[in-house]
Amino acid sequence: MCVDCCLSGKNTYKVATKKENTTKSFVLRVDAATMDAIEKWAADEFRSTNGQLQWIINEALRKSGRLKKAKKGGAAKNEETSENEEGDNSL
Repeated sequence: MCVDCCLSGKNTYKVATKKENTTKSFVLRVDAATMDAIEKWAADEFRSTNGQLQWIINEALRKSGRLKKAKKGGAAKNEETSENEEGDNSL
């Protein structure tokens, strides 16, 4: 527990800096029917609702050409995976 490590003087946790934290939080209002559909879609693909929303937004940005090209690594791998799934026009 964090209290134990703080009391013992051993700070074993890492505090994220602004450069490390690239995810921003925001509130989104969605009607009940849309939310139900997103939750079902997420469950069908074994994702969390939040993960599904991130994927939907990322796909829409990528397909519209508004997403910057990612550096080599994890993001490039995701683009390759997405390109393989382009035949699915479920958006």
